[in-house]
Amino acid sequence: MITSHRAHEDASAHRPGPRGSIDLPTWPQDVAADYRARGFWTGQTFGDLLTERAAKHPDREAVAGGQERWSYAELEHRASSLAAGLSAIGVRCGDRVVVQLPNEPVFVEVLFACFRLGAVPVLALPAHRFTELRHFATQAEAVAVITTGVRGRFDHAELAETVRAGVSSVRDVVVAGTPLPGQRALDDLRLALPRLSTSASADGPQAHDLALLQLSGGTTGPSKLIPRTHDDYLYSARASAQICGQDESSRYLAVLPAGHNFTLSSAGILGTLATGGAVVMCPSPDPQTAVGLLESERITVTGIVPPLVIAWLDALPALGRDLSSLELLQVGGAKLDEAVARRIEPAFGCRLQQVFGMAEGLVNFTRLDDPDDLVVQTQGRPLSPADEIRVVDEHDLDVQPGEAGALLTRGPYTIRGYFRAAEHNADVFTADGFYRTGDLVRQLPSGHLVVVGREKEQINRGGEKIAPAEIEGHLIAHPSVRDACVVGLPDALLGERTCAVVVPRGAAPSPADLRKFVRERGVAAFKVPDRFTFVTAFPTTGVGKVSRRELRNQLATQLASSAPPSATNDDSGR
Repeated sequence: MITSHRAHEDASAHRPGPRGSIDLPTWPQDVAADYRARGFWTGQTFGDLLTERAAKHPDREAVAGGQERWSYAELEHRASSLAAGLSAIGVRCGDRVVVQLPNEPVFVEVLFACFRLGAVPVLALPAHRFTELRHFATQAEAVAVITTGVRGRFDHAELAETVRAGVSSVRDVVVAGTPLPGQRALDDLRLALPRLSTSASADGPQAHDLALLQLSGGTTGPSKLIPRTHDDYLYSARASAQICGQDESSRYLAVLPAGHNFTLSSAGILGTLATGGAVVMCPSPDPQTAVGLLESERITVTGIVPPLVIAWLDALPALGRDLSSLELLQVGGAKLDEAVARRIEPAFGCRLQQVFGMAEGLVNFTRLDDPDDLVVQTQGRPLSPADEIRVVDEHDLDVQPGEAGALLTRGPYTIRGYFRAAEHNADVFTADGFYRTGDLVRQLPSGHLVVVGREKEQINRGGEKIAPAEIEGHLIAHPSVRDACVVGLPDALLGERTCAVVVPRGAAPSPADLRKFVRERGVAAFKVPDRFTFVTAFPTTGVGKVSRRELRNQLATQLASSAPPSATNDDSGR
């Protein structure tokens, strides 16, 4: 659906944050007033929402995971008590806090404690390492890191301590587990201090305030911070839950990392809680664990990425689980192949829903009553009647209906700019407030979008977004590397895999050496290149720039020839 393109005045306006001045682009006043008048923004904070739900059905199960099962009343009390503890150690309304926690109930508790206090969680993923966490903490001027202990033989508390040592604003490290010397145990904060008052206060968070900071995939370097307010993000979660048919009987399994926008709000954790349903935290996405929880917890809805769909489909016959409770399987994060999509409903015995969106805002869903062909062949249509969609050519002119073009969008839950990124914002937002998503799409007469590719160079590896420039910077730091270019290559399982094309300085280093070097620079494992190829020079454009398109074409030809790996061509994986 292509709606009004009218220019909105003052689209680049900024306003002060909850406490002190922060670079927070926001909606023009007339647009914000319109969204409130139309009922999209209700003036409620997430803390208010939890209080409302706890009062309405205090004994209903809200969150479960491992040995923990909390009712809405218990979640509300724990969040309020932890908020009081954070306040006592000096965390104030408007302060930013890096949160890196696994899929456990404590994630939900910490999230709502921040919401209650008005502190702003910066949602790092468990896979992030020092390079990323230092960047997030520095950019946000975070005052604390809330993390866990040893997970999968990796010590997150030690990582957080290293971040604290390298970022002057970080005063405290709070650990959900056993802290290191000088760190604080989250249990001590919760148990030692009284419950924070839930009464409305001028000193507390307001619905138009910053609620959380999410992370962009990053196309030109490290991730940008995505500012979401209580008003806009709560609307997105509630409207998503309505489209997904969720209600108080819904049971949502959080399989992907909880900090992912998909898992958090589409409809995810927050949408489920907004309807009074229950959230079950899944510690691992492997079929044995996750599909087992689908059965034992009588899950009605969950959301995963295409590579997991394939893994689950392959494992289902041997697992022999009763999935009769499952009503809806959402698939998003990367484009789902139609052939795989057609296998889902017969195998799982539930409805498939494709989800295509971005943490910056716009989310598209296939609807529960859509014809089957639309469900398997498209990536859905926009969530809100106020979502404005443009599909344009390289000159920002609307393409003809049905033609492919670059996707631009704005609406009541799509941001007007990244946090503290004025120069970048000038490139990715139009003068009248449209966000340049970087996706190439076609729009059908029904309003459904078909994703045909990426305008930007960002690599989508199984739903995890990788910025080539970031990894190239690490590779070029190696003493034996003269230059490097990272590109994505098509892959049947992950959608894309990364290939690092390297111009060596003298003798070429081994792929194993380069992988080890990148890992040791504190980079998440999914960003380490899958394949290395060594060349003497890159193909260039007419103005001397590296031609990534030609480079990808050369690599595709090389792969098609089935040339065996050699000293200059490694395809041995990780």
